[in-house]
Amino acid sequence: MKSVKNRERKIKMKNKKLNQENQRPILRFSPTAWAKLLFMRDMTDNEVGGFGITLADDLLFVTDFALIKQKVTAVSVSFEDESVANFFEDQVEASRKPEQFARIWLHTHPGSSPEPSMKDEETFTRVFGSCDWSVMCIVAQDSGNYARLRFNVGPGGEIKIPVCVDYSYEFDAADFELWTQQYRANVTEDVVFKKTEKSQQPTDNQKKEIEPFSKEIFGGVPLISSEDLLSEIEQMDPMEREVFIDELAVRSDFWDEESGVFYG
Repeated sequence: MKSVKNRERKIKMKNKKLNQENQRPILRFSPTAWAKLLFMRDMTDNEVGGFGITLADDLLFVTDFALIKQKVTAVSVSFEDESVANFFEDQVEASRKPEQFARIWLHTHPGSSPEPSMKDEETFTRVFGSCDWSVMCIVAQDSGNYARLRFNVGPGGEIKIPVCVDYSYEFDAADFELWTQQYRANVTEDVVFKKTEKSQQPTDNQKKEIEPFSKEIFGGVPLISSEDLLSEIEQMDPMEREVFIDELAVRSDFWDEESGVFYG
C-alpha cells in the first residue's frame, strides 16, 4: 500500500514538473519563417533586421519575417523611419494588432556570437522600453541563437527563452526568388570599411549568376587588414567610432587572433 502511494506521488510530481515546463515561454518559428530568416542572414556578411509577425492567438509563434528598409554594416542595422511607419500602417490595414507585428525584434549577426552587443541592448531598451512586453532574438552565422523576453508592466522583468522551429502547423514552401527581391528592395549596405585586394569581388554579371548561398565561390568572407581597420577607425566621427569599438568588445568572433585579420 505504501509502495503504491509513493508511486502515485512520484507520478503527480512528474506531471507537475511537465506542466511547469510546458508553461515556460518559447519563441517558435514556422519552418517557412525560420528558413526566410536564415536566407536573409546568408545573403550578406552584414547584419539584417526586421520584425516577427505572429498569430493573434499565439503571440510567440512567428509565421513570417518582415524586412524593413534599412542600412546595414557588419555591426549594425539602421531602419528607415518612413519605412517603419509604412510597415505599421500596412499591418494595421491587414487587421493585425501591434502585438502581432511590433513586439518581436529579429536580427542576425554575421559572426559566430548571437549574444546582444551594447548597441543591441541600447536599441532594445530605447525602442521597445515602452511596450508592455517585447522579444529580442538574434541568429548568428553558425545558427547559434539568443532570445530574451522582457516585461515592462507591473514589477517588470526579463528572461532568456529557447528558440525552436514548430512543425505542428501547416506552412508554405520557401520562395527564394521572392525573398531575394525583398532583400534587394529593402537592404542597403552602409560601407564603413574598404576591402583589401585580398578580397575577390564578383562582377555585376557574376553576381546575377550566383546563388544566394554561394558566397564561398568568390573567396569567402571579405577580409580587411588590421592596418586598414585602424585607418578607417581614425576617419570615423566620434559617435560612430564609439559604437564600433563597443561592438568589437562584445563580438570577438570578428577577429582572427592568429593572423590579425578583421572579418567584416
